Amino acid sequence: MRTIRIFDTTLRDGEQSPGVALNAQEKLEIARQLARLGVDVIEAGFPIASPGDAEAVKAVAQNVKGVAVCGLARSKERDIDVAWESLRDAEHPIIHTFLATSDIHLRHKLRLSREEALEQAVWAVKRAKGYVSEVEFSAEDATRSDWEYLSRVYAAVIKAGATIINVPDTVGYTTPDEMRELIRYLFEHTEGIENVVVSIHCHNDLGLAVANSLSAVQAGAGQVECTINGIGERAGNAALEEVVMSLYVRQDRFQVKTNLNFQEIYRTSRLVSRLTGMLVQPNKAVVGQNAFAHESGIHQDGVLKEKLTYEIMDAHLIGREERVLVLGKHSGRHAFAKKLEELGYTLSEEEMNQAFEKFKKLADQKKEITEDDLKAIVSEEVTKPEEIYRLDFVHVCSGNNILPTATVRLIEQDGKILEGVATGVGPVDAAYKAISKLLGISSSLVNYTLQSITGGTEALGEVVVRIIDDQGEYVGRGSNQDVVVASVMAYLSAINKMAKHKRRLNPQHNGEG
Repeated sequence: MRTIRIFDTTLRDGEQSPGVALNAQEKLEIARQLARLGVDVIEAGFPIASPGDAEAVKAVAQNVKGVAVCGLARSKERDIDVAWESLRDAEHPIIHTFLATSDIHLRHKLRLSREEALEQAVWAVKRAKGYVSEVEFSAEDATRSDWEYLSRVYAAVIKAGATIINVPDTVGYTTPDEMRELIRYLFEHTEGIENVVVSIHCHNDLGLAVANSLSAVQAGAGQVECTINGIGERAGNAALEEVVMSLYVRQDRFQVKTNLNFQEIYRTSRLVSRLTGMLVQPNKAVVGQNAFAHESGIHQDGVLKEKLTYEIMDAHLIGREERVLVLGKHSGRHAFAKKLEELGYTLSEEEMNQAFEKFKKLADQKKEITEDDLKAIVSEEVTKPEEIYRLDFVHVCSGNNILPTATVRLIEQDGKILEGVATGVGPVDAAYKAISKLLGISSSLVNYTLQSITGGTEALGEVVVRIIDDQGEYVGRGSNQDVVVASVMAYLSAINKMAKHKRRLNPQHNGEG
């Protein structure tokens, strides 16, 4: 049975989702979880894109072991050199270089002839090969390229040293039948293809990314490039969880396997959703809230008698077991630390102290502490930015016949106390306006999402906000049983990131404005 390599590009193509911006620490946390998930390759980023991206790729290369780490590079000297500098500490580095091959891209974007593009692709692969033993070449917009020319390009880069050739459906244009025919054509007409890994990278513009990826596997592809939750440019990429579970559940049809640890799928999905601020739709396959829910009486009756009547996979298999923790308000630090270790978290002593304190406070207020509660507490603590402004208290007055009013007190790093009052259309709006007024913030709130982490009226509410100014976008997160407090914490988290960014650009900047 063939083993299909899973190439995860959540940290590169996934981060290109509109509005998503991960810092180096967040990328490292996701990369560590991807390693626990068992992916074969982590594409950690596009190093030339920014110093921050290069820093993040370098951090993943230095700290995440037991998995190949890949960096993307255009077919340009500087791109490839910077990619190598970021990857040089990886156990198994891969440079992934690319060049478009469709006449649409060659004519309108690159302004190159077919022969010029072929020469540039060969040159790029040779340069990358001088740094690493494994080089991947992608023919951007492959599915809209002339097949004969595409085959010639792949043959040339294989001869130049490419070990992986990637066939991207860059704009999500092709169909499953067409994809199957293309992969078979390449196997039949590309010299040297039997000596390399044939990879597939599909976008979801027509909702066919997973179907196209599976068709490519049936035609002989040995690697699938995908993202957690299917995030990515425009409509996203092929969803990793859907691809691998399709291959597993229908092994009778595909006759292949993967190296994934299925138990980590759901945990990885939740982590990526939390850190990117992109919520998973309830009816999302495999990892959506409703993926294993049954409302119909007929379905409920069938599932109670035998799960196989309406469930084609076991929720426990992907780590979706809903267990109530034994931990409670009488639990000690050692038991708490042990549980976090079981969940796959590694915290510094300071982070552990802060997380344990929050756990104790929640345990005093909530009868049942679930794993999702713990994950929210730890995620908030580990990814919390430097607190230039810390919330001291927020007090709101709201109702159907009064003007919502909020009083907020913040404490700066130097101990200075700031207090502001404002009115708004609701308690959250009033609190945000109070903070903006007292800090003199000139930014726009472009996204606000609120969801319940666990069930019940005493559940933790998790808020994700995205603010934007003239220098960038900043995502903030907060969780609390009081949704107003959670909202303020999320807003402050984003503001702290913005203030830290401004101070890094201008050390004399006081963080305001």
